[in-house]
Amino acid sequence: MIDAKTRRPPAITHPSCDSASRDGATGMDRRAFIAVMASVALTGCVSTQEPTRVVPIKPPEPKPVLPAMYRAMPNERFPIPAVDVSNLDRRLWRQVVDYPTTERVGTLVVDTPAKYLYLVMEEGTAMRYGIGVGRGGFSWSGRATIAYKRKWPTWTPPAEMIKREPELAPYSAANGGMPPSLDNPLGARALYIFQDGRDTLYRLHGTNQAWSIGKAVSSGCIRLLNQDVIDLYGRVPDGTPIRVIPDPATAMSA
Repeated sequence: MIDAKTRRPPAITHPSCDSASRDGATGMDRRAFIAVMASVALTGCVSTQEPTRVVPIKPPEPKPVLPAMYRAMPNERFPIPAVDVSNLDRRLWRQVVDYPTTERVGTLVVDTPAKYLYLVMEEGTAMRYGIGVGRGGFSWSGRATIAYKRKWPTWTPPAEMIKREPELAPYSAANGGMPPSLDNPLGARALYIFQDGRDTLYRLHGTNQAWSIGKAVSSGCIRLLNQDVIDLYGRVPDGTPIRVIPDPATAMSA
């Protein structure tokens, strides 16, 4: 028989302590929840930076390769610079082409509308040069002859041109004309066109202005690149026949 005095009462958990423990855990969960939500809310207020868009850079167009025939000519009386071929359409470069024609070999044919000069060669071919021609009202057409040629010629503007442009008077025939130079309008070579023994006042001549080849810009003469007119000069003798095909838009026949 157990003594009532020695019986120990069962352990009683104090309700206030148990409640505090549960409330403490619940409070921590609530605070964690609030912290997470605050973080989410704060994140929602910050703008998201878009990724940087990379725009590819287009490489520059490669410059055309300078062909040997258009390189500088330092050994000329007046050194000739290389041609800026970026200003010259490739179709206007000097080249041998097929050219069936009834003209005899050695004849020069100026195709004014197309801006080409042909030197007729054998077997239906021709050496073709790009040219600049006379602007409206100043071009000439017909059949004639290359009476003679000159290296680094003097330029003498005709009286009619001096009337239109009085500032050219210092270069009149009476004043001896403009001496040879790179700035002389006739360039490095000139071939003089005569018809029935008379000077037409029209020339085949050189220029450094590559941009003018393929255009109607001159006062009637037919211009080639200096490198091209030097090549032509070496190929044709005095007395060479020449035919100039008119351009209906600009021509005046003789």
